Amino acid sequence: MPRRSALLARFMARPLPQRIALVVVGLLLLPYVLIVLYILPFVHPVSTLMLRDAVTFQGYDRRWVSFDEISPVLVRSVMASEDGQFCFHGGVDWGEMRALAQQTLKGQSTRGGSTIPMQTSKNLFLWNGRSFVRKAMELPLSVSSSFVWSKRRMMEVYLNIAEWGPGIYGIEAAARYHFKVPASKLNARQAALLAVSLPNPIDRVASKPGRGLRQLASLIQRRAANSGEYIKCLYN
Repeated sequence: MPRRSALLARFMARPLPQRIALVVVGLLLLPYVLIVLYILPFVHPVSTLMLRDAVTFQGYDRRWVSFDEISPVLVRSVMASEDGQFCFHGGVDWGEMRALAQQTLKGQSTRGGSTIPMQTSKNLFLWNGRSFVRKAMELPLSVSSSFVWSKRRMMEVYLNIAEWGPGIYGIEAAARYHFKVPASKLNARQAALLAVSLPNPIDRVASKPGRGLRQLASLIQRRAANSGEYIKCLYN
C-alpha cells in the first residue's frame, strides 16, 4: 500500500501534459495486455458494446459457451459469410486490404473488408463506425491477437461476443433468442440466417428474415456445405 501511494504521488507530481501523455500511452497499451490475458480459456472477455449496455443500465444477454459446444455448421456458415480465408491469414487479409484501399482512392464504394480477427479486435477494444483512426488501431491488434491466440480461441471469442440483436451477444444467447435452441443444436438453415445477419443484426433479424436475407442465407448455406478444405485449422 505505501508503495502504491508513493507511485501515485510521483505520478501526480509530474506536469499535467506528462500525466495526460502517460494515461494515453497506458490506454493504448492496455488492449495488448488484455490479449495476453485472454489466451486463458477460463477468461470470458466482454465487448465494448456489452460494457456500454452495462454502464447505461440497459442490460444484455450473453451466455459463454466453449468452442466445442457450438454447432460446426454455424462455424462453417460464419466463415463462409464473414471470412472465407480465416484459416490462411495472420489476422489481416492484406490482398483484400490493398484492393479496398485502391477502390477508396478511386472514390468507389467499398465493403468493410474486415476479417474475423479484425472484427474481434474492434468488438473487444474499439468502437463502431468507419474511420481511418479506428482501422489504424484495429490492424496491429488483429495481427497481435492472431499471433497469441489459436484459431480455435479466436473463433470462440468472436462467436461469444458478436452482437445478434439488441442486447443479444454471443451465439448461445442468439440461438436461444431467435430459434429457441442451444448453439450446439443449430441446423444448417438457422446457422446460415444467423451468419448473414451479423453485418447488421439490428435490421437483419435472423428469426424474421425478409426475401433478400433468405436468398443470401441460401447462398451461404450452399457455401458452408462445401467448405471442408477451409475449416481444417479448426477441426483437425
